[in-house]
Amino acid sequence: MANSNGGIVGVDNPAVVQPEVITTFNSTGTLTTAPYTTEVEYLVVAGGGGGASYYYAGGGGAGGFRTATGNPVSGGSPYPVTVGAGGAAGADSPPREAPGTNASSGSNSVLGTPSPITSTGGGFGAGGGGPTTATAGNGGSGGGYGIAQASQPYPFPKVAGTGTVGQGNPGGTNNTPSPSHVGGGGGGGGASAAGANAINNNAGSPYVLLVGGAGGAGSPSTITGSDVSYAGGGGGGGYYQAAGGAGGVGGGGAGNGGGPAPIAPVTQAAAGTANTGGGGGAGGHVVSSPPALGAAGGSGVVIVKEAGGFLGSGIWDMNSVYDSVKAGTWSS
Repeated sequence: MANSNGGIVGVDNPAVVQPEVITTFNSTGTLTTAPYTTEVEYLVVAGGGGGASYYYAGGGGAGGFRTATGNPVSGGSPYPVTVGAGGAAGADSPPREAPGTNASSGSNSVLGTPSPITSTGGGFGAGGGGPTTATAGNGGSGGGYGIAQASQPYPFPKVAGTGTVGQGNPGGTNNTPSPSHVGGGGGGGGASAAGANAINNNAGSPYVLLVGGAGGAGSPSTITGSDVSYAGGGGGGGYYQAAGGAGGVGGGGAGNGGGPAPIAPVTQAAAGTANTGGGGGAGGHVVSSPPALGAAGGSGVVIVKEAGGFLGSGIWDMNSVYDSVKAGTWSS
């Protein structure tokens, strides 16, 4: 008596076609993998660091950026996913000649599979305006350096935050070459480039060349099917009439700049974009109100892709094989 296997003795298995599954976590949750998934492609981006406040401060570093294919999982199993928050901006600290305040680092993001993937939160930007050395935070990418006032002995150390290998880059510094210490703040590092140093002419008035450093560029990902960049650094604060540094591509916020009006408009620092891991923009030297505050870093994101196709093992009837080969879903 004939059977559906064309005369072959064995178990007649139904064909199993598992669709591709892409899951995006914009907040902490749980990943439950599809039944036949054995490994995943992932993008894990941590929260970006906050930008420091007041007086040519440093931009926040981007959250760590990690992506690869091959993380092993067991089909159908639940795994915890943590999405890191962005770091807070530096606080206000009047009077205007008082030291600016450092911001806070971003929080880690974690894909908690049997081989956990952790991205490190972005480093905080360093506050400027004070008599002591401002040290920026280390992280996925490092925060930008905020210059100190002239009361600090010259030459002074320029301590930008460092990045984590494989996740990001260092922040930028102030490059003022003389004891006057006047200038903008460094940009925060990004996933694919370091934060830029401030652009300073150090020649007194006009101050329009004392521009904050741009945030480092982030990195692109096509895991969702679209080309999207993540983990850009925050821009450094500008000095007096100068512009703040641009935010890095991939969600970095621009730094504060301008003033006093009507000489130049005051542009407030921008926060890192949510769910990109972008660093927050920094405060600058603004004579008029509102005060020159930094901005928060952007929250991170975790994206997981499970491959689709013809899955499983065993003996298949010829019609199932033919249909799967014709559709391009047969797994060899």
